[in-house]
Amino acid sequence: MPSFNGIQLSGFWIMLMLILIRYLVIAFLLFFVFYYVKKKRWAFKKIQLKFPRMNDYAREISYSILTSFIFAGIGYILFFTPIKKFTYLYTSIIDFGWTYFFVSILLMLLIHDTYFYWTHRAMHHPRIFKWFHQVHHQSMNPSPWAAYSFHPLEAVVEASIVIVLAFLMPVHPLSISLFLFIMMIYNVYGHLGYEIYPSGFSNSIIGKWINTSLSHNQHHQFFDGNYGLYFLWWDRWMGTLRSDYTSQFEKVKSRVP
Repeated sequence: MPSFNGIQLSGFWIMLMLILIRYLVIAFLLFFVFYYVKKKRWAFKKIQLKFPRMNDYAREISYSILTSFIFAGIGYILFFTPIKKFTYLYTSIIDFGWTYFFVSILLMLLIHDTYFYWTHRAMHHPRIFKWFHQVHHQSMNPSPWAAYSFHPLEAVVEASIVIVLAFLMPVHPLSISLFLFIMMIYNVYGHLGYEIYPSGFSNSIIGKWINTSLSHNQHHQFFDGNYGLYFLWWDRWMGTLRSDYTSQFEKVKSRVP
């Protein structure tokens, strides 16, 4: 059993601490800046001009902590149970080299975006929406704390991407950690409630394929369309990108104090 400063800890508790710390630090920093330090000065920049209520923040944090336990459980199953020997997990970076190590992170992001789009869209089916996705959509005006605010069933679906990746391609524990760190940052940004990309980005050559906080905010506000995570190509290819996305993006970015 691993030890930390002389205290014996199971793999589950180590993973839980890492997940919770990552979530709390990233969400708190952005919340502190946008919702406290610069709240009055930047209020005109907020996508939805109203701010969530205190009980909204409390609900989001509570569900996010529960989600962290579920994520840790899925991670424990992958890394600390016999299932590990049936996966493509490897421990020596030399086995595949540094080039593949970094390429694998990009591949994980691409695969995850596809996984997220289709599972997300499926969870909007009327027959299962309330059992999986309704909790997350209680945040109609999301804050950074909403990043992990999932029903336990949805949390299992979201966490299972690491299982899919480990059975699909060679992945190193460190590359998975970096992939999850990028995911956490972009997830918090998606629920930030502010758009940090510049005016014109949503319709630029590159920007038209990149998901934005405004895009995901529209999804929370209107409940349909804009299902992607990192990118917008599935939404564009499948015709699920909201028709008012670009105009709303420019409208928000053109506001003045």
